[in-house]
Amino acid sequence: MASRKRCLVLGLLAFLWAGLASEGSEKQEEETCRLLGRFDLNGYVDAQNHSLVIGGLFPIHARTIPPNESILEPVSAKCEGFNFRGFRWMKTMIHTIKEINQRKDILPSITLGYQIFDSCSTISKTMESAMVFLTGQEENKPNIRNSTGAYLAGIVGSGGSSLSIAASRILGLYFLPQVGYASTCSILSDKFQFPTYVRTVASDKFQSMAMVKLIQHFGWVWVGTIAGDDDYGKYGVKIFKEHMENANLCVAFSETIPKVYSNEKMQRAVQAVKNSTARVVVLYASDLDLHPFMLEMVHHNITHRTWIATEAWITSALLAKPEYFPYFGGSIGFAIPRSDIPGLKEFLYNVHPSRDPDDVLTIEFWQTAFNCTWPNSSVPYNVDHRVNMTGKEDRLYSMSDKLCTGQEKLEDLKNTYLDVSQLRITNNVKQAVYTLAHALDHLSRCEEGQGPFIPGNTCAYIPDFDPWQLMFYVKTVQFTTHDGKTIQIDKNGDVMGHYDILNWQLDDNGEIAFMKVGEYIFTENKFELVFTKNSTIFWNTESSQLPHSMCTDVCLPGTRKGIRQGEPICCFECIPCADGYVSEKAGQRECEPCSEDYWSNVQKSQCVLKEVEFLAYDDALGLTLAVLAVFGALVALAVMVVYVVHRRTPLVRANGWELSLLMQASLATTALSSMLFIGKPCTWSCMACQVTLALGFSLCLSCTLGKTLSLFFAYRISRSKTRLISMHPICPKIIVLLSVLVEIGICTTYLVFKPPKVYKNMESQNIKIILECDEGSLEFLCFTFGVDAFLALLCFLTAFVARRLPDNYYEGKCITFGMLVFFIVWISFVPAYLSTKGKFKVAVEIFAILASSYGLLGCMFAPKCFIILLRPERNTDEVVGGRVPTVDRSIQLTSASVSSELNNTTVSTVLDH
Repeated sequence: MASRKRCLVLGLLAFLWAGLASEGSEKQEEETCRLLGRFDLNGYVDAQNHSLVIGGLFPIHARTIPPNESILEPVSAKCEGFNFRGFRWMKTMIHTIKEINQRKDILPSITLGYQIFDSCSTISKTMESAMVFLTGQEENKPNIRNSTGAYLAGIVGSGGSSLSIAASRILGLYFLPQVGYASTCSILSDKFQFPTYVRTVASDKFQSMAMVKLIQHFGWVWVGTIAGDDDYGKYGVKIFKEHMENANLCVAFSETIPKVYSNEKMQRAVQAVKNSTARVVVLYASDLDLHPFMLEMVHHNITHRTWIATEAWITSALLAKPEYFPYFGGSIGFAIPRSDIPGLKEFLYNVHPSRDPDDVLTIEFWQTAFNCTWPNSSVPYNVDHRVNMTGKEDRLYSMSDKLCTGQEKLEDLKNTYLDVSQLRITNNVKQAVYTLAHALDHLSRCEEGQGPFIPGNTCAYIPDFDPWQLMFYVKTVQFTTHDGKTIQIDKNGDVMGHYDILNWQLDDNGEIAFMKVGEYIFTENKFELVFTKNSTIFWNTESSQLPHSMCTDVCLPGTRKGIRQGEPICCFECIPCADGYVSEKAGQRECEPCSEDYWSNVQKSQCVLKEVEFLAYDDALGLTLAVLAVFGALVALAVMVVYVVHRRTPLVRANGWELSLLMQASLATTALSSMLFIGKPCTWSCMACQVTLALGFSLCLSCTLGKTLSLFFAYRISRSKTRLISMHPICPKIIVLLSVLVEIGICTTYLVFKPPKVYKNMESQNIKIILECDEGSLEFLCFTFGVDAFLALLCFLTAFVARRLPDNYYEGKCITFGMLVFFIVWISFVPAYLSTKGKFKVAVEIFAILASSYGLLGCMFAPKCFIILLRPERNTDEVVGGRVPTVDRSIQLTSASVSSELNNTTVSTVLDH
């Protein structure tokens, strides 16, 4: 049977490559290879529209169906025995990749996809999956690391040690990074054999050392060993024996548990335990391999043994059943530290077969979990071809007569998949994905000339890097996990940390509880066995008594009860309430949400009023902006006073002092309108701030437009060779009046139909209520300020055309620069406004208002005030321009002279001969 299995594996390896062979002669250069068949693989793929793909291998099934011996050619086997635990691991990888894609600090411009296969806990399926990762099953010839169309960065997997070893033999040939999450076999630390394998779970080297220290602590010297017939068991026991020998301790017997049922080997292991005087036995095997052995122990009624467990089965729900407690109660061993993964529970519940009728794994999960058959589905239910203890093959086809309705509730299930209270290997899956993500992130941030590769300190680039280049970053990766722990890969691809020491005890309800009695800490400089004070260990001996203890203390306010894997409801973890939820009484099963205006306190024990945030006057930022607004208004009024006092001077008269006064008044109004944005928003302030701002700018820009039109006609007159009629002096005033009336009409309609109102923004920050003004109608608001934008554009265009008009004070250029400042401020305002939140959003708008007001005031009036106040000798008719005959071609026509002419005549004509 074993030789037949080896032949089958070799045949499967040749299965794909045989279909890729082609003739090499020149006459057949255009012929392509073809595939003879496809591997029967199940899994999940999401590779389109992603920069990179991460592969995954998970034991979603427990075994493969034995092949039909009448078929002589290699056949890709099918899988059976749905594994809820492996299905949860697989979902965790998908959840982690989605989480990474949403983060901005890791791979911000790169998205990750995934390609996941079911290894079925067998080497043959693992090898098939590894081949597909490298070549795919759709191409006519091998296309290494591109089987999905996206670039394959690395592999997460593949469950047990034997599976990881098999996959790494192939993946290592191409130096493709592989990160393990559950494979603890020490041989995987050999970088000569497995150069690209790293893991987020500790090596068995540390576990074997911990076992020996545990044995020394209790004074045992005579210990038996039972190992699984695979790399995990054999290498684990080998290292354990070496440490036992170095500690002068003895191994009473050493037997193996067959992976493929053999009654002879199984009975030999059972008899070794039964006949030996050793009462302490080390079990180095996975839970799937150990289950038949436990059935044999029950069948032979072998009790009063103390079992030292490995991390592979100490917390297994498959084995921790009350009926096994008389035989395996008191087992003590080492477990991977547990962790809580935020958001995973909700993600696990988000599964339903109706979402994808081709998702055979989800359909099989649903059928197995709810003991029903999904309508119109060919997915088998509860098929079991295993060999029983008598050596005969059982073939069970237990198709349920009950059809699944799709209304079944996952909340009613109590199985391994949905139990997130004992996330141990599951957390390692998350860290394995993050290991590749952080390595890719470091690779993507490399700066040319400072890279790690020689020659020339070059960098690798996504997505066309070589796998060995990514492996450089994987070996040196170091990051902090979500629960504050540090993951650092050493030179052997291993991690440091600690184990939880667990003891199997029976609780008051007759269920097995995994009681933590201590820790084994292993770091580079520390290897220490620490037992919890006042902890009681149950020993399964004739003289032992069941200790009385509570499984878990009553959860304090601020926490809720959470189920623990494989344990009754009285054994629970106190899970802190989520933000916004509280539990005010001790022992509550669920946390209650706070109402809309409330949020949970730090202890999550009561709801407190949310902090209300707005830009207040007593805030440093608000006070600063208010001072700037008042100062801007005072400056505008000061300029207005200067113009009134010097209204009879040539410069003021030539500049159209009535429009100038209106502009200065509007700029003062605009600056003061920004103060309406400061303070606690209310209905009237929300309505007044936008309208006042729009009207202020409308008045200012319409006055500016009147000036620029005068300059424009002056420029046209100066260059015209035909008779033109210039603008009447009253025209600019009419333009101002019409523009303001149009703006008033739009604002009135805006306030009547869709007025702004106060809005409580609770989406930006959960712990705060941000009071802000809701614009009401975005269309009306855009139309309101669109008029101002249109006026500003007309001002700029007309002023730009007339910028070359000869003039000693450059009125056209001043307006042109003022409009440029106006546009620059408001164009830069849009992205700044959209990217800020809360009171800073209001501050950005106020800053834009003040900046544009100061810009217009400075560009248009600062040069003139300088001349009026500090250079009065230049404020004369001769310097400003005065009135000159326009028909004299030898004298240049200035804007000032045109303005003076227009102010003293109703109609002027220009004759160009």
